This record gives sequence, C-alpha cells and structure tokens, in this order.
Amino acid sequence: MGWYLSIHIVFFLSLFISNIHGDDHHNGEKRGCDLFHGSWVVDDESSYPLYESYECPFIEKQFDCQNNGRPDKLYLSYRWKPLGCNLPRFNGEDFLRRLGGKSVLFVGDSLSLNQWQSLTCLLHIAVPHAKYTLLRTGDLSIFTFQKYDVKVMFLRNAFLVDTVTESIGRVLRLDSIETGDMWKGADILIFDSWHWWLHTGRKQPWDLIEDGSNRYRDMNRLVAYEKGLKTWSKWVDDNIDTNKTRVFFQGVSPDHLNGAKWGQAGAKFCEGQMRPVSGLNYPGGAHPAEIVLEKVLRGMSKPVYLLNITTLSQLRKDGHPSVYGHGGHNDMDCSHWCLPGVPDTWNLLLYAALLQNYAL
Repeated sequence: MGWYLSIHIVFFLSLFISNIHGDDHHNGEKRGCDLFHGSWVVDDESSYPLYESYECPFIEKQFDCQNNGRPDKLYLSYRWKPLGCNLPRFNGEDFLRRLGGKSVLFVGDSLSLNQWQSLTCLLHIAVPHAKYTLLRTGDLSIFTFQKYDVKVMFLRNAFLVDTVTESIGRVLRLDSIETGDMWKGADILIFDSWHWWLHTGRKQPWDLIEDGSNRYRDMNRLVAYEKGLKTWSKWVDDNIDTNKTRVFFQGVSPDHLNGAKWGQAGAKFCEGQMRPVSGLNYPGGAHPAEIVLEKVLRGMSKPVYLLNITTLSQLRKDGHPSVYGHGGHNDMDCSHWCLPGVPDTWNLLLYAALLQNYAL
C-alpha cells in the first residue's frame, strides 16, 4: 500500500508519531482516530491564529479579511478538534526540511488557490528570514524557498478537464485532458474542483458541453462533474506513478448561501456570522458533490488520499469573507475563506498525513 493508505480506509489514520515537533499537547494521543470527524473549539492556549495577515506580505486581497475591515476576531481563534484525539501542531520548518528538494503542486480553482496561499503563509511565518521567490506566469504560480529547495506551486485549472474556444464558442470537454503534462514531475499533487461547475448565466464559463461525440447546451451539473472526475481519475491511473508522486484530492469546499441548511432560516448568506455551527454534524447533511467525488475515488486503481475537509468546513459558516473580500458590499463572498482561517486547518491535516505516510 506504500507510503499512504488507500481510499478505502483513508479516514482511519494512525498518525501520531513520537518525534512530531511542536507543543506536546497538540500531538495525537490515540491511534486509529478519524481526523475529519470532530468539532471546532476555541483554542485555550491562545496559539490561534497561527499567523497574522500582516505577516504574510503576498496574501491575496480577497482573503485578507482583517485588513479589509472585518471587525470581529473570534473566528480566528477556533481550532479543529477531532473526536478522541488532537491534530499535531504545524511546524513549518520541519515541513520544509522533510520536503527538501521536492515540489508540491496544487491544481484547481480559487479554493485551491485559497489552500496554496494558506500554506505559503504558514511556511513563510515559520522561517521569516529565509529567502523566497514568487513567480507568476499565466495560470502557474511558483513559490520557492531557496534554502530548502522546496517549490510550492499553484496551477489554475477549475475543471481539471479541458475548456477550449472554437468558432461556435467556449466548449467544456468532459472527456479530454490535454494539459495534464503540466501535472507530471511534482512530488506531491493536490487536486480540487467543484466551485465553477455551479456557475450559470454570465458567470458560466462555457457555451457548450462536449461528452464524447455529443454536444449539449447544458446538463445536470452533478452528472457533468462526475463525468469530468472520471476522466481525471483515468488520467491519474494511466499517467502517475504513485510510488514516486503522492496524490491528494482536497475534497469539496462548501459555500454558505442558505441559512436554513445550518439551522438559521432567517440568515441572509454568511454575512454577520461570527461562530461555527456547534456539534459534530452539519444540519444540511452530506454535500452531494462530495458523495460523487468519493464514488469516483473508490473506483480508481491508484491510491488517492482524500483530504476530507467538507464536513469540517460546512461547520464554519463564520469563516468566509462575506463583504470583507475584494469587492466590498457589492460582492458577497460566501465561497472563499478568510486568511488566516479555515484553509490553515486543511494544511494541518495535509501535514498530519505527510508525517504519517511520507518518510523522508
């Protein structure tokens, strides 16, 4: 099974290694803990947030909620607490040392950008005097920590499958991946896709959907998503040597547009939300796109680690920029996440998985 667990038992990790760096009380106490099932608690050690946005000079304006005027700060103090254990404390210098000479590539949409941005901030704060370069060319961003020879990259590809412009308009090709060569060679691949499959009207980025020899004006978005993911999964099975390249899928990052789903029917979007949903479960139930994703991953021949951030993120109705993103009151953002914030926990979970399964 190699360095990590197959998707069939990925939720049941025994991850707590005795030489994890950082505060002992953050290290795991029990083996076999499901890291993705738990609740959000106020950190009583005052160690959250893990950084301040002003300490991260390259942070995207759309994620910098405090600098954009968000007045409340309680959302910065919540720590993810798995049921029956603790996450290891993030140690950015340890992360860089373990990954020396290697590359991490995030591939996906702006939620993937959110996680990539979080990781670069976490690592920069850990080694603030270490030189780095940030190069952006087209859809590719490359953040390099020169001392450690570590590259943390982001490649924007919202659908993972191809979109092309033809004489008849923009075509979303559900059965084609011609850009996959850019994914090869990375030591760690972290994929993400869902957000853009929902867009309609002027925000819809295609005019036609192509599925084999057939073309459609539109189709059920979950059906299209599943077809696209199956094309992606076949590409990974056929092209990635998972003995050399570790493959993750970020999971589905949820939005908070309907208060009824978290038990607050009168809530208008996520605006004014200052606390997470309490408890272990999200009242609105399982995310339909996450169900589709898990089904596709179970059908793969190559092991892919599901970084199952969906439910824990569903609980964080307070974590979005709302009116404190890049657009102010003219652009309500209940899809992306403030930084520091929820994506930092996604990266703590990534770090925990690498500690357990990636011996360097």
